[in-house]
Amino acid sequence: MSLPDNFKDYIQKKNLFIPGDNLIVAVSGGIDSVVLCDLCNQAAFNFTIAHCNFQLRGEESGRDEIFVKSLGEKYNVKVFVKKFETDKYANENKVSIQVAARELRYSWFKELIIENDEQIRANSNEAETPKSHRTSNILFETFLLTAHHANDNIETLLMNFFKGTGITGLKGIESKKGKVIRPLLFAKKEELQEYAQANDLQYVEDSSNLSDKYTRNYFRNQLIPSLQKVFPGVEENLISNITRFKEIETLYYQAISQHKKKLIEEKGNEIHIPVLKLLKSKPLATIVFEIIKEYGFTSHQTGEVIKILNSDSGRYISSATHKIIKNRNWIIIAPHNTLKASTILINKDDEEIKFEEGILKMETVQRVNQKITTDKNIVLLDSDTITFPLLLRKWKQGDYFYPLGMKKKSGALAKKKLSKFFIDQKIPIQDKEKIWVLESNKKIVWILNNRIDDHFKVTDRTVNLLRIQFSEL
Repeated sequence: MSLPDNFKDYIQKKNLFIPGDNLIVAVSGGIDSVVLCDLCNQAAFNFTIAHCNFQLRGEESGRDEIFVKSLGEKYNVKVFVKKFETDKYANENKVSIQVAARELRYSWFKELIIENDEQIRANSNEAETPKSHRTSNILFETFLLTAHHANDNIETLLMNFFKGTGITGLKGIESKKGKVIRPLLFAKKEELQEYAQANDLQYVEDSSNLSDKYTRNYFRNQLIPSLQKVFPGVEENLISNITRFKEIETLYYQAISQHKKKLIEEKGNEIHIPVLKLLKSKPLATIVFEIIKEYGFTSHQTGEVIKILNSDSGRYISSATHKIIKNRNWIIIAPHNTLKASTILINKDDEEIKFEEGILKMETVQRVNQKITTDKNIVLLDSDTITFPLLLRKWKQGDYFYPLGMKKKSGALAKKKLSKFFIDQKIPIQDKEKIWVLESNKKIVWILNNRIDDHFKVTDRTVNLLRIQFSEL
């Protein structure tokens, strides 16, 4: 089939968009985007053109803008142009020129898409709505089209491989991601060149494409030609591999999803994972990374997390947004703001802990030196029943404990949900929000300013006491 036929066939097979949708074609003026424009025109698609002038190449940048505007006249379509202060943006945001250009153009493209979609919705409610925007059942959408082709996909695959992005990076460029569509990924560069020549299409050359200081240009101009000398079919092989990698990724994430279901217990905005079960999971490093990457942790921190699995309680590692804590037989992943506001880790050598409701003072003492107190702000616990680190946190629905002195008729300890206990104690609703608990090895030890759990009480056999005093702010 011809390139126009393959173009329409690829769009239909991939279900990229439907005739009647509004297409914004990103056009630099180079051969790839010019061919894309011509193919959209040949297919009678409803399209406009968007051109970014990054003002980085002096007169060339101005020349490209004028040329793209002439394409609008040729195809009788509207041309959107945006000039960017790319150098200034890169310096202010401390990013490379390539990153700055990408962020600027896609931010603008998003604005154009939103504006077009809003216009379509507005028109759909008016009697004079153009027929191209109305059907009985369909409200057309706006999509951005870029001219990425098969060779761009190969370059992306190799760049991701050498950067170590993992299996996700090996699938290359997606043909559709949200509102961005790449309808030329089926075609190699030489096919586009042949089409441009056969149809006498004019285009402009970007001199920066010849410079190998840009990573992609080095792969395009140096690495891939060198590989072709050794493996003449390298491009076709890599294109085939991209398809395989996409299928492998699907299977990969299916397996990861099954592991996560078996391991993860969600408790509010915290993630709890049993250490022993995680250690038995294979391959451990891959599973750990797939769990932690969602919380801002990098692949380089995977080894540190695995070390924590075999460390003492209280060890932790942080990302920009979360903290991973080893708590006895569990790994807890929680947001920083949660840890600061409603969960505080207390180690054995901590003597004073400040939090939003007050101060806890802790000390280990000999029983002979202590007198039993009725002060609800002071508790004496059997030190040997306590496992560090302790967690000081706000109570939550579902919490339960065994209140000191409360027993069933059989003599066994009585289990009580905190919510029911508060009702029995006639604690006002507004006061419940301020109640904190002290937890040891996932068991509630003490409801601050109230009662301890019977399991941690001082008995005749108690030798060492843990004395904790709570003072309100």
